[in-house]
Amino acid sequence: MPEKILIVDDETGARAALEFLLRREGFEVRDAADGPAAIQECASFRPDLILLDIVMPGMDGFEVCRRIKATPETRLTPVVLITGLTGTEDRIMGINAGADDFLSKPIDLNELLARTRSLLRLKQYTDELENAEAVLFSLAHSIEARDPYTHGHCERLAEMSARMGERLGLTEEQIKALRRAGVVHDIGKVAVADSILLKPGPLTADEAKIMQKHPVVGERICAPLKTFRLVLPIIRHHHEKHDGTGYPDGLQGEEIPLTARILQLSDVYDALTTDRPYKVAFTAEVALDLMEEEAERGWWDRELFEAFREMIRVHHKALAPDIFRKALH
Repeated sequence: MPEKILIVDDETGARAALEFLLRREGFEVRDAADGPAAIQECASFRPDLILLDIVMPGMDGFEVCRRIKATPETRLTPVVLITGLTGTEDRIMGINAGADDFLSKPIDLNELLARTRSLLRLKQYTDELENAEAVLFSLAHSIEARDPYTHGHCERLAEMSARMGERLGLTEEQIKALRRAGVVHDIGKVAVADSILLKPGPLTADEAKIMQKHPVVGERICAPLKTFRLVLPIIRHHHEKHDGTGYPDGLQGEEIPLTARILQLSDVYDALTTDRPYKVAFTAEVALDLMEEEAERGWWDRELFEAFREMIRVHHKALAPDIFRKALH
């Protein structure tokens, strides 16, 4: 299947010339005469590369580029800004808008093809990476689907952990890692038999040993993805405890990565507030009281738990202020 290129230029002659050259090289090509049309074509055509003129009436190329890069479906699509402008300031504006490369007018055909092929190779690698992530996410959701009691657990955990990360002022990369980890944290349970995973009663010592291997298995499954480098410690350590009695490595206190400590609190809270084979869902009030007792035993980071409890209270008050205020006071 030929790669798809979108040409955006308000000059009909310039569009026609580029389209002729690129079609001759075997690319599938569409064009757009202005910014709004370009954004529409991005949604329907889903190009692999965009050649975008900067100087256009109405919405200029900088703004089009910003919108393309702000849209999840197209943010990784390479954008080449084409310009007759030579000033450094314009290139800086282009970089800030998210442009991947620049071409100066008049366009040299050999340079155009070289840059186009280079960026298309990069796009292919990016697509392969996204496909690998999508496979892991699908596997994680299939594991979740094995247990009807955990429906929606991954999404709730991802959202709750990311919200906590934002509250603590973590970096964008760390928050993204928390979102990803929320989905894949239990992916290692693929190696745990249903007879253990879905057992309604307490596990035997041997069954517990098998269950406690799942963070290490999950880390191993996700390790080949370099983009998961901040996710791996969360997967491995989200069952550690502050006093060192957790698993798989028996880490204590600050040895446990902060992101893993955030996810473990979200994980415990979600388990307490949803129905499970062995218990009915607790209210937010009861769940937080139980976690308070566990923090006193030394299981959780006390300071972090206080921040987590406040986040839960604020969130629930915003959703149902009167009901939750009565429940907590």
